[in-house]
Amino acid sequence: MTSPLANPVLLHLGPVPITSGVAVTWGIMLVLALGSFLLTRRLTLRPSATQAALELIVTTVDSQIVDTMRVPPAPYRAFIGTLFVFIFAANWSTLIPGVEPPTAHLETDAALALLVFLAVIWFGIRAGGIRGYLSSFATPNPVMIPLNFVESLTRTFSLLVRLFGNVMSGVFVVGIVLSLAGLLVPIPLMALDLLTGAVQAYIFAVLAMVFIAQAAGETKPDTPSERTSS
Repeated sequence: MTSPLANPVLLHLGPVPITSGVAVTWGIMLVLALGSFLLTRRLTLRPSATQAALELIVTTVDSQIVDTMRVPPAPYRAFIGTLFVFIFAANWSTLIPGVEPPTAHLETDAALALLVFLAVIWFGIRAGGIRGYLSSFATPNPVMIPLNFVESLTRTFSLLVRLFGNVMSGVFVVGIVLSLAGLLVPIPLMALDLLTGAVQAYIFAVLAMVFIAQAAGETKPDTPSERTSS
């Protein structure tokens, strides 16, 4: 039995190996980018069924951002929405025969967690400037600087482990049952795996919102009224 951490190399571009996870990831990105362009190039005031479905997705993302972050959704919609849609599509790519979801590979999940880590820094600096963001590590007092810094790293690592562990374990279990019991028995497990993939995409996006909201909230500069009252 092959290791669940194995990621076969399909080809080499010079010295750079292109693994199956990388190939599937770029394929999903291409499909999503091309699909979004084709589906949104002719928007109308009287939406078709397809446009209505897309608007429902955007509205749902906006509603979740407002409920979770308590801020206007526009600055965060693109990042959070893209993050959720990509992870959802990646987790469900297992429906394609012979395709293993790229989120079952450690490097894909590490890249997604790194994007969230960088987004937290970006939105934190945009909310309160570099000085404001760095000063948030001294909350509630400067003694907490090392611990707050370690926390920012460990919560990013927890995103990686959560997504990788859940997706990889589902693929691994279905593969074992399929090899032992034939084609029909794993179907309930595959349905459960798809449900788990959808839930993990949602959880990953929500945790990203929580981390970003925390950074942006902690670095938000005082309003004139707050400075006057203090």
